[in-house]
Amino acid sequence: MGEKGQDALPPPVLPLPPAPPEAKVVFGDALERIVAFAELLALEGEKRGLIGPRELPIIWDRHLINSAAVARFIDPGERVADVGSGAGFPGIVLAIMRPDVELHLIETMERRCAWLNDVVEELGLKNVKVHRGRAEELKLRHGFDVVTARAVAAIDKLARWTVPLLGAKGRLVLLKGRRASEELEKARKVLRKLGIVESEVEEVLMPGSEDPTYVVVSRK
Repeated sequence: MGEKGQDALPPPVLPLPPAPPEAKVVFGDALERIVAFAELLALEGEKRGLIGPRELPIIWDRHLINSAAVARFIDPGERVADVGSGAGFPGIVLAIMRPDVELHLIETMERRCAWLNDVVEELGLKNVKVHRGRAEELKLRHGFDVVTARAVAAIDKLARWTVPLLGAKGRLVLLKGRRASEELEKARKVLRKLGIVESEVEEVLMPGSEDPTYVVVSRK
């Protein structure tokens, strides 16, 4: 086979790393569906432009277990919007872990919405609705108890899109990086103008990790 034929070959599918022992601690009875979600990502993630080629080896710690950190900040029966759902972090992970909450996944890109709908159908998730569009433009029924987001934008910009979706006593639960405190301080003026009365950075040490996951919780 010539070089042209070799170039046309599809890239190999990398093997999915097995679930680490701490995954059972984090996900409990939901682990089987989480593994199924991870397998879908391994098969389709890079091809659909959802995760990069270097992401699969670290998918458990960096993405799945990291996304699970938001679950403890959400109460049973709450109505939750996940803005910029992308590959499904944290929205799909949260939907699997918490069948007792109603999830609305908001994503602007058509191909990512198609992926999210495929995952919802494949995993039989009954508590999820996918919406295509910008959070600030969608005509959703407002009054969400919680709005989540991960790796979408800085807090000051993100707040302008997400706070209007909250109910009277709603809260933002945002997964952020190590500069979460610095980012929050820069956003406090904007948050106050939007009606946020209290914000703090919660450091969550997930099983198997030496570094905390940072969750910014802001309340109206």
